[in-house]
Amino acid sequence: MKPAACFFFAAGLLSAQVKFTDITRQAGIRFVHNNGNSGKKWLPETLGSGCAFLDVDGDGWQDILLINGKGWTAKSPRTTHKLYRNNRNGTFTDITAGSGLDVEMYGMGAAVADYDNDGRDDVYITALEGDRLFHNEGNGKFRDVTKPSGISNTGFGTSAAWFDYDRDGKIDLVVANYVEWSPKQDLWCSLDGATKSYCTPESYKGVAPKLFHNLGNGRFEDVSRKAGIAGPGSKSLGIAVIDFDSDGWPDLFIANDTQPNKLYRNNRNGTFTETGLTAGVAFGEDGIARGAMGTDAADYDGSGRPHLLVGNFANQMLGLYHNEGNGLFVDEAPRSTVGRSSLLSLTFAAFFFDFDLDGLLDIFCANGHLDPEIERVQPKVKYRQPPLLFRNLGKGRFADVSGGVGPDFSKPMVARGAAYADIDHDGDLDVLITDNAGPAVLLRNDGGSRNHWLRVKLTGTKSNRDGIGAAVRVKTAAGAQVQTVHSGSSYCSQSELALTFGLGQDARVNQVEIAWPSGAVQRIASPKTDQVLEVIESR
Repeated sequence: MKPAACFFFAAGLLSAQVKFTDITRQAGIRFVHNNGNSGKKWLPETLGSGCAFLDVDGDGWQDILLINGKGWTAKSPRTTHKLYRNNRNGTFTDITAGSGLDVEMYGMGAAVADYDNDGRDDVYITALEGDRLFHNEGNGKFRDVTKPSGISNTGFGTSAAWFDYDRDGKIDLVVANYVEWSPKQDLWCSLDGATKSYCTPESYKGVAPKLFHNLGNGRFEDVSRKAGIAGPGSKSLGIAVIDFDSDGWPDLFIANDTQPNKLYRNNRNGTFTETGLTAGVAFGEDGIARGAMGTDAADYDGSGRPHLLVGNFANQMLGLYHNEGNGLFVDEAPRSTVGRSSLLSLTFAAFFFDFDLDGLLDIFCANGHLDPEIERVQPKVKYRQPPLLFRNLGKGRFADVSGGVGPDFSKPMVARGAAYADIDHDGDLDVLITDNAGPAVLLRNDGGSRNHWLRVKLTGTKSNRDGIGAAVRVKTAAGAQVQTVHSGSSYCSQSELALTFGLGQDARVNQVEIAWPSGAVQRIASPKTDQVLEVIESR
């Protein structure tokens, strides 16, 4: 038997050991998303909202925030976001009431970071009618500080991400905006020429992203135009922070729906230069702008360079842009299993994570169409679609293992947001998925921790307290893995900030090296495996 055949057999055997189990009900999660659907088929109803993992009370266990919409009239039943505290035993308690997050708004996405470096996770929520910033007061309480913060984004906010673009130790905020829409501006569109259907974004004018610079003392300044990211031609749904040129300064990828994607290179002086077209990420292979949704960036092949993953519309397949290291990206999806398996899916949330802890970053996609009537005109495309899971086989190859990780994973949904975290402290990563106008789903990873692992949690001192932007390199006998602490990615959602490194059967780590945003480099020799390694900058 050839070595390659042995490798593929081993890969299939390992993935079969991992199952995802739906524990939503037993965990105490009782959330149903409200998109306001009243039969008028208004555009925002198609998008749904996201979710976030955060540590509300600083106990080291990941809690859950689920973003909600609302009805369109004053007579609609009141619905709010939901906040669940992790009870550390596989269950969660609803602590929404009186938390300050129990507000009614047509919410879209969430981004979490300690923006004032006080040691507590704060929350930014994007919304149709205007975003809001909530400061964590402690004891599970949040205060709306939108107005005093100076942040104002009244566009159709979608995804958001925190990042320190000027590396001054204060975390800044970038927000994706979609289109100009209101009930009065709603247009009549049709799939069959007779009945109204949901309009596509081509019908509406786009809204530019916004960049808010953290001034300290809880204040922000809108620097979108000055920084060069407020140009026309954006209908944005996803954000990935990516240092694509490996210069130590965070760049931005903006995923646009029916408009060219944008790649903003950080000029290290407070401004950005848009390079999406020359980098090869603006369009699909056919030169046409795709319906891009969620996105993520990571080094999935050990090249030392971050690559891009983009969820796209049905009949467009995923984008898997490989960073060639010379400022150019090549989409590997059309020539791979990733492209073939995702062709008929409409992917919203998409991210890299190591679900089986073998040291190779895998791909997760949450899927679901926009229009319940789509099957009448495109029988092969379904409204409810199962998630996709691609196992990384190494050397740029992936296998579709969606059907091999348990029946709970393969249930069709109208999925939108998704995030990952180790909710039960067993080392492997669990997944939370939101369903447009449906119940959220919490999938527990059973079996991923059969392999060894190391989780790294950072606390900045000169850098921002969350260590966002820090690049962590874990060296073992098998080689080196690099991950960057990042906010945002996926679609309208945020995963936990702690980094999880799968080690496979390697029970020894030679060194952990941390390149902090401040410029400091910190090394820890031979830490124990199967633990959370907590590192404070320069200590």
